[in-house]
Amino acid sequence: MNDKNVIVGLDIGTTKVCTVVAIQSGRPKEQDLEIIGVGTHPSHGLKKGSVVNIDKTVKSIKASLEEARLMSGVNISRASIGVAGNHIYSFNSSGVVAIKGREIDSYDVKRVIEAAKAVVIPSDREILHVVPQSYKVDNIGGIKNPIGMCGVRLEAQVHVVTGSISLIQNLVKCVEHTGVTVSQITLQPIASSRAVLTAEEKELGVVLVDIGGGTTDLAIWKNGSLIHSHIIPVGGNHFTNDLAVALQIPHTEAETIKVNHASVIPEGISEQACITVQGLSGTKPREVRLQVVADVLGARAEELFSIIKGIISEKGLTHQVTGGYVLTGGGSLIKSISDLGEYILERPTKTGHPLSLGGMTNAMHSPKFSTVLGLLLEAKKNNVNYVESNRLRGQKDLIGRLSESLRSVFKEIF
Repeated sequence: MNDKNVIVGLDIGTTKVCTVVAIQSGRPKEQDLEIIGVGTHPSHGLKKGSVVNIDKTVKSIKASLEEARLMSGVNISRASIGVAGNHIYSFNSSGVVAIKGREIDSYDVKRVIEAAKAVVIPSDREILHVVPQSYKVDNIGGIKNPIGMCGVRLEAQVHVVTGSISLIQNLVKCVEHTGVTVSQITLQPIASSRAVLTAEEKELGVVLVDIGGGTTDLAIWKNGSLIHSHIIPVGGNHFTNDLAVALQIPHTEAETIKVNHASVIPEGISEQACITVQGLSGTKPREVRLQVVADVLGARAEELFSIIKGIISEKGLTHQVTGGYVLTGGGSLIKSISDLGEYILERPTKTGHPLSLGGMTNAMHSPKFSTVLGLLLEAKKNNVNYVESNRLRGQKDLIGRLSESLRSVFKEIF
């Protein structure tokens, strides 16, 4: 099997490390992607998306990669990884270049994007993404692709995502310790959006809310472009911790209750509905009413949605979100969380599942796999470009060799 046709998404989260291996034919259609291996393992060594223990993180990544290797039967040499955490900071920027009245080509687009990203950022940060939003040629704005148009002035609006150099290097270092090269780094909410949102939703105006273990990641889309991204340091683990403290039970017991029995809305739950919980070591099991569980988790969910609403309002984007909110990630599986979100955010809110890919099992349609599948799709897009550029380079080399041969023949004749 050609290694160029093997692509790997590696999601290193606060609660789990997930690896997905797929093969692709090199054509741009997403339907040509076939998943052949999956590996998941509990994550140890990360806190709120950042590495706090390298050895534990390496072991978790290695276990996930090994499981995916065994299932797929292929060697994993490179992978696309996601990044999130408190260190991520994003902003919008613009740039202008002169065209001098000729036709705009791809080089001009590269120039204007370079001009847009030429902003002063702290020395301890690096640019992860420069996502084009729209272009303006002379006085005509709202252009998605200016190539081929004529004008004297080209302007670009872009969304710039930056991150801490040291924290990103720590994550990359952990992956490379397993013998795998990092081929691409993608902001997690961008990856999740790729897997969950449709083109129509991005055009209408939608907020993707990826509720992970350590953070909740926002990606706000309008007119098909990313207009804002944000990382909130509140995630599914906070729900679990609240439950563990309130009920005085171990963290693992609280996680089980959250996943299997919990809701964030106490209304509609019978007062007699109870579950048996095992308290701390040496204590007897006891009964806990599900309404109490819902009260605890509902308070945390209300706080999270209030933070999200505040961010949208502060950025002046409330009226841009005409399509509503899409919740994804493991935290979106808590019962009734989308209903509570719709009530607080005052916009249509739903749970988003990954779009279907070849070889996906039923389990992989869960929102828990949104990020890793998005990383896979992002890696595929770049891999197609890589294969195509190599093919074109090979053609140029062949033409160059033929030209050289013909010159040699003419020299011998004349």
